[in-house]
Amino acid sequence: SIAILLYLARKFKTPDHWYPSDLQKRARVDEYLSWQHVNIRGKGSKVFLTKVLLPLLTGQPLCPKKLEGATEELNIVLKQFEDKFLQDKPFIAGSEVSLADLVALVELMQPVGAGYDLFEKRPKLAEWRRRVEEAVGKQLFQEAHEGILNIQNL
Repeated sequence: SIAILLYLARKFKTPDHWYPSDLQKRARVDEYLSWQHVNIRGKGSKVFLTKVLLPLLTGQPLCPKKLEGATEELNIVLKQFEDKFLQDKPFIAGSEVSLADLVALVELMQPVGAGYDLFEKRPKLAEWRRRVEEAVGKQLFQEAHEGILNIQNL
């Protein structure tokens, strides 16, 4: 939950880059955290649900038209994410990783876990992912996403 992340950042006085004290940088983080609920989270989860969970839970085969529609919606918000939030910056709030980057990448790992490599034809997005992974630590990042990346093995 975003509220819990913000609480933890404040309570434990995390390094400033996670939730910047600079008002303009903080506004960028807050803007993304508000936008992502119905955009990245909503569309990424829809791809994941359509491709993995619904067939698993219902025992019915994947509906290609539903998946195509969900993928198209996700592609639209990914372009918006690149154009509006990443622009030509290394991270959403500027030159350092923040909670916004962490939340964004976590949400994007759901469709990746469903087998949709949304980074493949998006070099800007792929480079941003690499920077976020390095900032967090590649091993920790892989451990945190091990379950979602292996979901299709169920």
